[in-house]
Amino acid sequence: MEKSVKSIISQRVQSIPASGIRKYFDLLNSMEGVISLGVGEPDFVTPWHISEAGIYAVEKGYTMYTSNYGLIELREEIARHLRARYGLEYDPDTEILVTSGSSEALDLAMRSILDPGQEVIIPDPSYVAYMPYTVLSEGSVVPVPTFVENDFKVKASDIEERVTERTKAMLLGYPNNPTGTVLEKTDLEEIAGVVRNRDLMVISDDIYDRLVYNGEHACLAALPGMRERTILVNGFSKAYAMTGWRIGYAAAPAYIIEAMMKVHQYGMMCAPIMGQMAAVEALQNGEEAVLKMVAEYDRRRRVIVEGLNDIGLKCFEPKGAFYAFPSIRSTGLSSDDFVEKLLIEEKVAVIPGSAFGECGEGYIRCCYAVALPDIEEALERMRRFVERHK
Repeated sequence: MEKSVKSIISQRVQSIPASGIRKYFDLLNSMEGVISLGVGEPDFVTPWHISEAGIYAVEKGYTMYTSNYGLIELREEIARHLRARYGLEYDPDTEILVTSGSSEALDLAMRSILDPGQEVIIPDPSYVAYMPYTVLSEGSVVPVPTFVENDFKVKASDIEERVTERTKAMLLGYPNNPTGTVLEKTDLEEIAGVVRNRDLMVISDDIYDRLVYNGEHACLAALPGMRERTILVNGFSKAYAMTGWRIGYAAAPAYIIEAMMKVHQYGMMCAPIMGQMAAVEALQNGEEAVLKMVAEYDRRRRVIVEGLNDIGLKCFEPKGAFYAFPSIRSTGLSSDDFVEKLLIEEKVAVIPGSAFGECGEGYIRCCYAVALPDIEEALERMRRFVERHK
């Protein structure tokens, strides 16, 4: 007698919805002439000197395993980077773990600190993978609604209200995907007060830390009393245009990194050595390229935000990452309907805000890591669409 699918697949996996992003990519791939503002990926290729370091690694026969923790040369560069930017001191031998992208680091952090039934507080809307990481670690997600009236900033008081005896941690991702919201130091200081008073841990997803357009990124782990309570996650995908290299890292107290490494060594063994050597070059000599890319993103940001507002899709100013998050409520369409109709009628791909949480309904995510002429053409197509659907 054959078993049913439901009896074979675990309840945890069944409870996770399919990505609200990928189904649109599948449709996108079957169409010609589409302008995509959907993929959250730099349109720049990896700077050549960084790619060359990876190529050199292969040419010289560096194709073997590294330490489970990662190349010590890379961990030392990461430690120097965090010290120079944020004044944070981490021991490269015991407090830094190199991972296969920041996504693996987030997954390892969840699996290393959560016991079944423990709660993780997560702002809504937020990155689509945060909820699945929690559920696959047998934790429970406690969303904290955020609203455009406050530029989608999460408030310390709203976090405090949701802490229970089962709360273990909070997952913060700022600059935020999908909204582009940035938390100021004063915002983080209030949140840090809740974390310390309620004896919580924080997983801080800092992957967009270099993509801030007004001022500098405020690092939660650098605040008083927070280094010991924070698992800092970052990587090379966004700032260095290295998405396909799959190199990320976590920095945290040694006992946490040791626990994460135990999971990492059985599941992944180590991040690719060629990518790790390219990442060393990125940290040593990549600053000029980062600044040039950020300046170009800033130029595109101003164009797309002004354009969206001009066509009647009200959009607050995103101050980080490379996403605009305009309201589509004026059209009377749901986020899913808007996205599907826009793709079919005008061949512009965006992502429904509902993919990022309940508070994302009524919004769409537009990625501006796209060439400026394409942004301008997409805005013109969207203008036609909005005029038809007023």
